[in-house]
Amino acid sequence: MTRTSRFTSVEVCAGAGGQALGLHQAGFRHVGLVELDPYAVATLKLNGEEFGLWRNDAVHEADLRNWKPPEACYSADLLAGGVPCPPFSIAGKQLGRDDDRDLFPALLDLAEELQPRAVVIENVRGLLGSKFADYRQHVIDRLTSMPGGGYRVWWKLLEAHDFGVPQLRPRAVLVALRPRDAAFFIPPQGGLSASAPTVGEALVSTMSQRGWEGATAWAAAADRIAPTIVGGSKKHGGPDLGPTRARREWAALGVDGLGLANELPGPGFAGIPKLTVQQAAIIQGFPEWWQLAGRKTHAYRQVGNAFPPPVAQAVGTAILNAWAAAAKAIPPAGEVPATRATTAA
Repeated sequence: MTRTSRFTSVEVCAGAGGQALGLHQAGFRHVGLVELDPYAVATLKLNGEEFGLWRNDAVHEADLRNWKPPEACYSADLLAGGVPCPPFSIAGKQLGRDDDRDLFPALLDLAEELQPRAVVIENVRGLLGSKFADYRQHVIDRLTSMPGGGYRVWWKLLEAHDFGVPQLRPRAVLVALRPRDAAFFIPPQGGLSASAPTVGEALVSTMSQRGWEGATAWAAAADRIAPTIVGGSKKHGGPDLGPTRARREWAALGVDGLGLANELPGPGFAGIPKLTVQQAAIIQGFPEWWQLAGRKTHAYRQVGNAFPPPVAQAVGTAILNAWAAAAKAIPPAGEVPATRATTAA
């Protein structure tokens, strides 16, 4: 899994490593990963060490608001982060900047301090609603006025299933590039080379691992993508697949959404299976080999908060392509980056 890259990245609010894995697969080498939750920190270290993705000493258990970057982070090409979504989520009160969980200011302060070549921020689709137009403009204004000529900002809703993830998971993604690079940026399109597998196609290999005779028939009936994986909030009760409406959608796919299973169905299993945490992670776009630290509730909370790796990989690849084009000075026919919040939604 180890790859050599001359492009480096720092990621904050790294969670279970979905964005970090995707950016690594795109070609970035992480010199800093910052996360407050100790279970997610353990997940980052577990996979980093096991698969050679990043060094364990690059993983920092810290509150972003108090973190002091080590020297290696000041030469990073990319700063990425998935700041907490409750301030903008339709499932919450949508307090935005009045929510004490809003870490956009801390991330923007870090961008001004590190001055990377690019910044990526992902969040829930609610951030692109009209209610937060002024907030988005504030973010854009800060980025465009930063030292070194500022950044040009592209902000758009990306659908995870357009990038091969077997679920509905819209995410608001901001990409900020230096002016010269921005002229060469072509946003990731998705859906050009691969369509998302159905739930059955994504999970048939795991459903059959313990010899369940009904796995193939179950997979054939689970013939569409999943609803959005939820359960990332600490206020959410236990590990299950969401509220009543979501559970109905899961039931139509042949999945019991009232909880998560401790193990996969075995020989003679009868009834409707529940997903394991590993299977929920697969629906989120993680590979089967990804390991999650902690007991079921803590592990599933990491899954529910994660940014799907294939989407992060597509964003990272688009940035690297822009840098390569800028180096060759061959302008592509791309989109004009957003400079006003009204164009971001």
